[in-house]
Amino acid sequence: MVAVCFYFQVHQPYRMRKYPVFDIGKNSHYFDNEKNYAIMRKVADKCYLPANQAVMDMIKSTGGRFKASYSISGVALDQFEEYCPEVLESFQRLVETGCVEILDETYYHSMAFLYSRKEFRRQVALHRKKVKELFGCKPEVFRNTELVYNNQLAHTVEEMGYKGVIAEGADRVLGWRSPNFLYRPKGTTGLKLLLKNYKLSDDIAFRFSERSWKEWPLTADKFAVWVNAINGNGTNVDLFMDYETFGEHQWESTGIFNFIRYLPGEILKNPDNCFQTPSEVVASYEPVAELDVPHIVSWADVERDLSAWLGNSMQKSSAENLYKLEDAVMSTKDKNLIEDWRRLQTADHLYYMCTKWFNDGDVHKYFNVYDRPHDSFIAFMNVLTDFRIRLKKAFEANPALMQGATPVFN
Repeated sequence: MVAVCFYFQVHQPYRMRKYPVFDIGKNSHYFDNEKNYAIMRKVADKCYLPANQAVMDMIKSTGGRFKASYSISGVALDQFEEYCPEVLESFQRLVETGCVEILDETYYHSMAFLYSRKEFRRQVALHRKKVKELFGCKPEVFRNTELVYNNQLAHTVEEMGYKGVIAEGADRVLGWRSPNFLYRPKGTTGLKLLLKNYKLSDDIAFRFSERSWKEWPLTADKFAVWVNAINGNGTNVDLFMDYETFGEHQWESTGIFNFIRYLPGEILKNPDNCFQTPSEVVASYEPVAELDVPHIVSWADVERDLSAWLGNSMQKSSAENLYKLEDAVMSTKDKNLIEDWRRLQTADHLYYMCTKWFNDGDVHKYFNVYDRPHDSFIAFMNVLTDFRIRLKKAFEANPALMQGATPVFN
């Protein structure tokens, strides 16, 4: 038997506005509310609402045999509540079916694990609290931002009580091994690792409408044949992708919604196939081997490393300067300062500074409000300069904060 495990990432950042140097010290409104509303409404209409309806229809048409999972960032959940509550309600109805699982992640879709384990844990706790509040459940499986993963992350996640963690099934990690089994992360005792089958996932997410692809057009029965071939050669095939694949990255006119609606029926024609959520996969199978991942992997670009976010000096400088402020920011206990600092951590801000313009260039320009990576960097540093001014004022207004603190204002 092979279990098909669908996981969809749902995320929209609070995008920064074009923040000029002239606003420093005068205007501390960093985020473009109009742009965020417009994009959220656009993606809701093109993707979230029709895709959620398609998933609901598949659950009903298969008598609950179709199952899927979502990891929804905290900032996306906040914007659903603010801009389009009907989207949130549609996700809640899916969870109520018992066929949809919600995963945990960092609330602000951040790279906090790389810079501050304390902040990482705080953000995960915030996300878990939000998921409990909105969906009434406690996730058992964790996914880190952009599937950034290594042995240390697995060890930390196990300490936090999770039973499973998901990661990219990169060739340089697996070698000759298959992604279609569970693995035990090195250094853990009970945690199980689910790996993305990137070839089959990307056939849907990236190649579906590519007419030059030798397998175009991709049909549900053709894809089911590829899944059937895993029987006897794996226990689970993990199909992980951005939810915006449906209707946004792959427009409705490509036939993507028809494809996904027909897919469960084709896969279930084989009695050896089933659909499972990540926690069900974790409960159903044992790891076949220990997997050692000492270096960071992610699911981004052909390199599957950190270069999309930390590949140049602009990105590294922005991240380092932002996280240097952690102790000072948290010591103020100022909700507005803390919220802005955390929204600035969202990985998209670093992504928009990416200068990799070859194999994946169009991806890095997606929904970017800036014309050039350098423009994004300048705006971010302008915002950071203004933020330091606000932080300094908070300390000046409360001299007690200076005791034992070493704030970075310059």
